[in-house]
Amino acid sequence: MTTPKPALRRGADLWPLVHSERAALATDLADATDEQWATPSLCAGLTVREVLAHLTAAARLNGVRWLAGVIRCRFDFDEQVVMRLTEQLGTSPAETLDRFRHVITSTTKPPLPTMAMLGETIVHGADIRRPLGIHRVHPIETLTLVAGYYSRTDQVVVAKGRIQGLRLVANDGPFSIGSGPLVTGSTLALTMAMTGRVTYCDELDGPGVATLRARCGTS
Repeated sequence: MTTPKPALRRGADLWPLVHSERAALATDLADATDEQWATPSLCAGLTVREVLAHLTAAARLNGVRWLAGVIRCRFDFDEQVVMRLTEQLGTSPAETLDRFRHVITSTTKPPLPTMAMLGETIVHGADIRRPLGIHRVHPIETLTLVAGYYSRTDQVVVAKGRIQGLRLVANDGPFSIGSGPLVTGSTLALTMAMTGRVTYCDELDGPGVATLRARCGTS
């Protein structure tokens, strides 16, 4: 059983969702302490502050600048990520947050679908919030869109391949996909697990969880 594809697919329709998620994240971080900014995020090797700078960089990076950076980094995409986030860190956490606030309503993006930008905002927002103990109730319609996107692609991160041969079913919304051993949980937990965040497997149930947990160690 597979979730029907929602009608909301055009980039122009998705940008308000991206902007809403960015604004919520900025609000959640408004009173973060220096210790919290230095907290390791769920994004391997990056602090909370660095992940936010990464989101800012993506919102400032058009196709031309993206290609120039790829060439400059000799097609090392991970190096480009570090280079671009470093550009947006600023001299203090306050400046990092201020730079992010300035791109909340940006529609600039690398050569990726707008849906990927929405997915990045949701996933990296959780990468930041979870270690800080911040909880956000996302609109289930937004989460369902993002879960459906990741479940059908390996474009930005291996997700479709990670859930191959498993059946994922959300217990808080309409998302479901695949066939095989069952994995159930919230739409956010399923999304985070399929994008490799192993800690979210603790929130999942079903005979397929062990397989998904093992696959979270793969890129």
